[in-house]
Amino acid sequence: MAKLGTEKNPARVRVQTEERGNAIMALCNEKKWQVIIGIEADKNEDISDIEKLNKPSSSRNIFLVIPRNAPCPCGSGKQYKRCCGK
Repeated sequence: MAKLGTEKNPARVRVQTEERGNAIMALCNEKKWQVIIGIEADKNEDISDIEKLNKPSSSRNIFLVIPRNAPCPCGSGKQYKRCCGK
């Protein structure tokens, strides 16, 4: 799936007033995000896609390369190859 905020997968936002929509649009233009804004006064505001885009990604995969003969990081005192490295 395409990255959120791009032309293939624009952020979707629902606001209650045109002023709020203009503020969201200004932010998105500044950050060069693609967005679809719907103005619906009778429904609750939903800016969850913008909040996702505004948060830095904290769920990056970090892989540690542990030498086989190093102590195991679990704290058992054994070598990695004889403990969690199996």
